[in-house]
Amino acid sequence: MTKDMTRLGQSRRSFLKASAAGALLTTPFVRAALAAGDGPLKVAGIYTVPVEQQWVSRIHVAAVAAQARGDIEYTYSENTANTDYPRVMREYAEQGYDLIVGEIFGVEQEAREVAADYPDTAFLMGSSFKEDAGVPNLSVFDNYIQDASYLSGIIAGAMSKSGNIGMVGGFPIPEVNRLMNAFMAGAKEMNPEMKFQVSFIGSWFDPPKAKETAYAMIDNGSDMLYAERFGVSDAAKEKGVLAIGNVIDTQTDYPETVVASALWHFEPTLDAAIAKVKAGEFIAADYGLYSFMKEGGCSLAPYGTFEGKIPQEALDLVAARMAEIKSGAFTVEINDEEPKSA
Repeated sequence: MTKDMTRLGQSRRSFLKASAAGALLTTPFVRAALAAGDGPLKVAGIYTVPVEQQWVSRIHVAAVAAQARGDIEYTYSENTANTDYPRVMREYAEQGYDLIVGEIFGVEQEAREVAADYPDTAFLMGSSFKEDAGVPNLSVFDNYIQDASYLSGIIAGAMSKSGNIGMVGGFPIPEVNRLMNAFMAGAKEMNPEMKFQVSFIGSWFDPPKAKETAYAMIDNGSDMLYAERFGVSDAAKEKGVLAIGNVIDTQTDYPETVVASALWHFEPTLDAAIAKVKAGEFIAADYGLYSFMKEGGCSLAPYGTFEGKIPQEALDLVAARMAEIKSGAFTVEINDEEPKSA
């Protein structure tokens, strides 16, 4: 995801006021004719990075699966610059696509203006802002996988012998912060005195920089790394320390390094949107909840080669917390504040 950092200073209140100005405040159903079930939906994905990238790959995999089931016909554009993003949205809308999915973190206002121009097209977009009744055909989502991140933190806290964990992220934005904070809370369950080194590399894809940052943390005492970015696990492997993955499962690539990973499953989010469009009931909504563990939107990856190597105390706590999260008895805090080294 390429996200324009200048948006961080934008007031959500003023943004929503501007985007809703002069717009209809009703929420009409999108493409009601689809309620009759006239074949697969035409779905287009617009991505600012390659589909192999961690975050975007989850959307792409879910769309490919929906196409294999016959629910949709799927095409996509990758490596779309933020400056071109509104144009590509318009092109797909003009071509009659029923649902357009992507990530508009760097073009929030421009994207919503495009959506307002095509009220018969459904838009499901990754966004830091909430839905707006003034743009009734645009719904938002984000990867709220704090549940799985918390559980992976428990494993990390049990496996770290030095009590010093290094954490390398892309940018200190809510989408990253909430996962890091949940991970740190989980690690403290096993070691309340756990120390953290936190750094952001200012890029969504710069493995060499992430690797160098991780090297510095290892030199400063970390024996466990939180790999929010590609490159971190490479450093851990080379230096003989452990790592925790994020969004995708990389255990097979780093069998002696990656102990666990917090996985994001986009299928519940996309499938819910497809159902709404087909029923003619797609309206502005926040699909973020479909990333929660109890909705099947995230999970803890299998331990693979680390089966039998993780302390039983940690495994027991993970099992107990997982059951409580799914039942609603335990809630992982959603903390979007920037995490700090401690």
